[in-house]
Amino acid sequence: MHWYLDVLKKYAVFSGRARRQEYWMFTLINVIVYAVLMGIDLGVLNLGFIAPLYSLLVLLPALGVTIRRLHDTGRSGWFVLLGLIPLVGPIILLVFLAGEGKAEDNQYGSNPKLATV
Repeated sequence: MHWYLDVLKKYAVFSGRARRQEYWMFTLINVIVYAVLMGIDLGVLNLGFIAPLYSLLVLLPALGVTIRRLHDTGRSGWFVLLGLIPLVGPIILLVFLAGEGKAEDNQYGSNPKLATV
């Protein structure tokens, strides 16, 4: 849970690097929270706006951690726009996000794995 809260604390931080674990744990918890809210939203309350509102609230933190993850792999944050290309773009972006980060320092900062060990 601390991975999720750490990303929320870095609300709109688009500089630096994010470990693979930080990105994927945030994504996992984010999907679980969204699914629970969607179930409550449509199944119990029958409102239909709570889950989309949550998505809007975590948009900037999710974008921030995605850009920092791309920085960890040595790529510019602008690569996040690959997700807008139909079919192929999200697959390429997924491969970039799942890849190992650069072990050495890069233009975006020092290796976050070494800082937390």
